[in-house]
Amino acid sequence: MTTRICRALILTARPGGVLLSEADVARVRATVPPDAVIEARWLASGEAWEMLFSDDDDHGSWGRRAKALAALGPLPADVNVVADDIAYRRKKLLVADMESTIIEQEMLDELADFVGLREKISGITERAMRGELDFEAALKERVGLLAGLDAKVLDEVAERITLMPGAQTLIRTLKADGCYCALVSGGFTVFTERIAARLGFDEHQANVLEVAGGKLTGRVLEPILGREAKLHALQRLTTKLGLPPPLTLAVGDGANDLAMLEAAGLGVAFRAKPMVREAASQLQNGATITHGDLTGLLYLQGYQKTELPA
Repeated sequence: MTTRICRALILTARPGGVLLSEADVARVRATVPPDAVIEARWLASGEAWEMLFSDDDDHGSWGRRAKALAALGPLPADVNVVADDIAYRRKKLLVADMESTIIEQEMLDELADFVGLREKISGITERAMRGELDFEAALKERVGLLAGLDAKVLDEVAERITLMPGAQTLIRTLKADGCYCALVSGGFTVFTERIAARLGFDEHQANVLEVAGGKLTGRVLEPILGREAKLHALQRLTTKLGLPPPLTLAVGDGANDLAMLEAAGLGVAFRAKPMVREAASQLQNGATITHGDLTGLLYLQGYQKTELPA
């Protein structure tokens, strides 16, 4: 006997950008047999739509997603297919990367401005996030180039931080629904502590820049938080909170986020590097958001716009 499972196909567009139309969603709906459709509804008019449908358990979500993407054509919208289990749809643990995910900047690149090395350091950052360089070695190399920089610059560069669109809504909504939120970054505590406090994260974890005599020494204190540390943070918090893994959510954009994305109940590659985006799209528990903002993580969990704080 074939087992049927429920899935949710979600379309999300960028708020304020090209919106989804009834014709768009009709084309997507037509990719699923009518007798398999359970429900279809707008989560946010023009911005987010979902269709719940039943499917054979041996039919992966990739085929459905590919058909929906083809139906949308060049429309700049994200298409994801996730399991729709009412007990696990809304997550109770979020582990989030910070740079280029919760905030718009890469902070080492911003610091590089003060030593005239932005192009060089940002190039190393880009290659590390694409997985072309060892993360720890690349971090040490970039920080080494900052040796001698006045530590007062850290406060100045923090003023450049801008939140990723939807970040505040994401954290406020999840917190109000009893979700534990952790900021886990390969960046630095001098920045994560500010963002964690500003948005209301329950905890933060990152690397520590060494300072001596009021200057950056060009070193990062051990141990260095990278790919495995992010995975361990997810596992530690899952155990600490007594949660089943399907109730966990992870989001990030770089190669050092892939391990935690794969281990989470829902792993979201957000505006990610091509290699990371492709890897996440192949995961049974994976999703990608390229066009939408961070509210897209809420729509993946079935939240409606009327449930989000103003």
